[in-house]
Amino acid sequence: MLLVSSSTFSQSNYKNEIGFTSDNDSYLAIRQDRYYTNGLFISFRHAVNQVNYSKKTEKKIWELEAGQYMFNPLTGYIKNPASIDRPFAGYSFLTGKQTWFFRDEQVLRVSAQIGILGPSAKGKEAQEILHNTFGFYEITGWQYQIKDEAGVNLGLNYSNPVLRNTSGNTDLSYTGYVNIGNTFTNAGTGVIFRTGKINKLFNSVSTNSRISNKTIKDSVPARELFFFAKPMLNFIAYDATIQGGLFRADKGPVTYTPNRFVLTQELGVMYAKKRWTLNFAVIFKSKEISSMRLSQQYGSANIYYRFN
Repeated sequence: MLLVSSSTFSQSNYKNEIGFTSDNDSYLAIRQDRYYTNGLFISFRHAVNQVNYSKKTEKKIWELEAGQYMFNPLTGYIKNPASIDRPFAGYSFLTGKQTWFFRDEQVLRVSAQIGILGPSAKGKEAQEILHNTFGFYEITGWQYQIKDEAGVNLGLNYSNPVLRNTSGNTDLSYTGYVNIGNTFTNAGTGVIFRTGKINKLFNSVSTNSRISNKTIKDSVPARELFFFAKPMLNFIAYDATIQGGLFRADKGPVTYTPNRFVLTQELGVMYAKKRWTLNFAVIFKSKEISSMRLSQQYGSANIYYRFN
C-alpha cells in the first residue's frame, strides 16, 4: 500500500516522516551477542509551518521517539554472576525533540526524555522473544539485572559545517552533544565526513531534515546517496545501565564504574529519494568498563517514509 501511494501521489514537499531503527550486533554476521546487544526505536517527525520564520532560520522539526535499549555481558547465557563483565540492563523510554535548522547550516536540537530502567523496562522479555523467534541460544542471567528506576534526561546536540569542496560532493562538519539526567549524563565531540551525492545540512538525511512545511514548492533535492564516517570522543559522567539507578541505594547485584572516556567510530551509507530513506551503519566502540573482555561493535539499520 505504501509503494502504491508513493508512486501515485508522489510530490516533493512532505511535512511528516515516520521511521523504524534497529540496532543489533548480529547484523555484522560474526556470531556475537555482547554488551549493547539490541536497540529498537520508532520515530515520528513533523515540520513546523515555515511562514513566520526569522531570516536566519530555514526550518524547524519536532519529533517523538519511543524505544528500548538492551544490554548484557559478553554473552546472554550467564549462570555465575562472577562472569558478568557488563551488567544486564533494559531501558525503555519516550523522547520529545525540537530541532532548529539555520540557513548557514548550523543545526541545534534539544530533547527531553522520560524512561524506566530495570525489570519494568522488559529487556529480559524482549530478548527472549527475539531469541525464540530466530532460534538463538537460551537466555539466562537476567535475574542479576540492574534494579528499577524512573529516568528523566535532557539533551542538547549541535552541528556546524566546517568545509565543503567546490563540487559540493564532499564535506566535513563538527558535531557535539551534552546529556544530563539520572540515567545518562555524558558529553561528546567529533566530526562527520560525507562524500557522494549530498545535500546541505538543513535538507539532508544525515540530520533527519528531508521534510519541510513551505507554502511554495519544496527545495529539497530529490535524491541523496553517500558514504559517511563519524568518529567521536565521549565523556561518561554517569551511566545507570552500568552503575545502577542514581537515586537507589540498592542498585543491583552487579554494577561497575565506567571508563570516563570512550571512543566511537561510525561508518555507513545513507540513501534517500522522495518519500523513502534507507540507512545502514557499523559502529565500533572502545571498552565502556575496564572489566569488559572485548570492545563492542554492532550494526544499525533504519527505514523512514515521508508523507503529508
